[in-house]
Amino acid sequence: MDIKAYIESGVIESYVLGLASAEEATELEMLCQQHADIKNAVAEFEMLIEKQAFKNAVAPPTGVKDKLMLMLENEFAPAAENNKKETPVIPLTPVTDTYAQKSTGIWKYMAAASVLLLVGSAALNLYLYNNYQDTTTKYQALLTERNSLQANNDVFQTRLNGFEESMRVIENPDVQTIALNGVAGKENNLAAVYYNTKTKDVYYLPTKMDQIPADKQYQLWAIVDGKPVDAGIIESCDGLCKLKNIPNAQAFAITLENKGGSPVPTLTAMYVLGKV
Repeated sequence: MDIKAYIESGVIESYVLGLASAEEATELEMLCQQHADIKNAVAEFEMLIEKQAFKNAVAPPTGVKDKLMLMLENEFAPAAENNKKETPVIPLTPVTDTYAQKSTGIWKYMAAASVLLLVGSAALNLYLYNNYQDTTTKYQALLTERNSLQANNDVFQTRLNGFEESMRVIENPDVQTIALNGVAGKENNLAAVYYNTKTKDVYYLPTKMDQIPADKQYQLWAIVDGKPVDAGIIESCDGLCKLKNIPNAQAFAITLENKGGSPVPTLTAMYVLGKV
């Protein structure tokens, strides 16, 4: 198993953020038990999310505590007045009065502290949730951008490989370059065929050919013993287009045929011609 590729696949990030499917989550948890690198990668991303969540934490406004204390005092005041009216006056010693005052004050502060903790917890949960949503959105955007860049890189790499292969073919001393010049009425067209005189492989390079309708297609023909032989339908390709293997070709020509090609050339639709 390619552990590095698995770590870079995005499954770990989806798992930590709660976006992974049940199958992906089960597989990851099993792999964490088998591979320390994967387990460490999960722990590192969890730590990254935690740091990001608390990086810009905002404390509740300083005035919240004072407002809550004032509200609690107003709330408890009527109850204290009612107790004074309804409860018979019982002589108490100074020690008992002091204890009752302290007890009431402690409960009031404990209630206020509980409310503050509740408000602070709600504010922190809201902040963390919003931060989580923001982090998830950014992660998805980065993941999409990475996939797009990877796709573009694959396209460029394919083209580069095609050009490198084309250069190897052209520089081969066994390959003969055959220029195909435009026939009468088509003088503005130009193409080239690269013919390997040993393997008999045929390569085509469009240099300057007219635009054609979507229902038409260029077709390459080889002249062998005075007869036209189908050398292949010309498709779009990066660099050289490798066509068919043609032994003993004396010339090459290109005609315009219906989409899919023709078993015999349309001579009135010939565009370019060149001798070997």
